[in-house]
Amino acid sequence: MSKYLKFLFVMSFAAVIGACSTTSDSNKVASVDVTSQGMSYDPINDPKTIVYGKRSIYFDFDSYKIKPEFQSLIEAHAKYLRDNQDKKARVSIQGNTDERGTTEYNLALGQKRSEAVRKALSILGVKDNQLEAISFGKEKPKAKGSNEEAWKENRRADIVYR
Repeated sequence: MSKYLKFLFVMSFAAVIGACSTTSDSNKVASVDVTSQGMSYDPINDPKTIVYGKRSIYFDFDSYKIKPEFQSLIEAHAKYLRDNQDKKARVSIQGNTDERGTTEYNLALGQKRSEAVRKALSILGVKDNQLEAISFGKEKPKAKGSNEEAWKENRRADIVYR
């Protein structure tokens, strides 16, 4: 009877975990296999850590300089990526701009923003094969609207785990 209860408990636990892992949000963390290496705690999925849910670095108008207020966020992601490089933790850094400017200019500025974050992570010890820097320019706004509030939200680089 005890083996049967253990089996039911394990199956129930697996069902609950499986149900919690589905999501349609494209900016969520892709699953990084940390259990196969014997690690049972995954800080990237812990809402109590600085890394969880904080994946955007915001920029001033027409700038790709990383503001000091985002340094601790970048350091936290760098630590996670360094600690999990053998578990194939990788990110795409997606540069974005507001709607002002030409398509070509915004693609170039978005690339400079993603490259600035990639370089900061690299300086902090993240391997180049874990990083990809791309630009969406003004094509993927986070906020709709043509005002300063919306533009501030759209001038960013997003760290997306894959």
